Amino acid sequence: MSLPRLILMPIRTSKQGQQVNIGKDHDDYLTMTTTLTVHPDDLKERNIPNGARVIVRTDHGEAEFVCTEGKVPRGMAFVPYGPPTCKLMGGDTDGTGMPTSKGWEFDMEVVLNAE
Repeated sequence: MSLPRLILMPIRTSKQGQQVNIGKDHDDYLTMTTTLTVHPDDLKERNIPNGARVIVRTDHGEAEFVCTEGKVPRGMAFVPYGPPTCKLMGGDTDGTGMPTSKGWEFDMEVVLNAE
């Protein structure tokens, strides 16, 4: 039996807002926007170790993140908006001019040969 897909919730954090003044190309900003936070039980079910590099795939694209366990609802994952989350969005705006940016179903797998 396959596991259900998780729901991705891109967010904005206050630290991210402060960091943008330093620049989006700064290492701290890149680390922040490539860190995916998942419930520990969801990681365990998928045999994904805390701190593993993972590929996240939505119906629209894929991006690489560092997966960390955290205090989030089961079945959901949180990540600050950034260049990687843009790779996961579709182009449909439902007439609003802004692509749907929350609530994407996704799969993930550990990146093999991660250094």
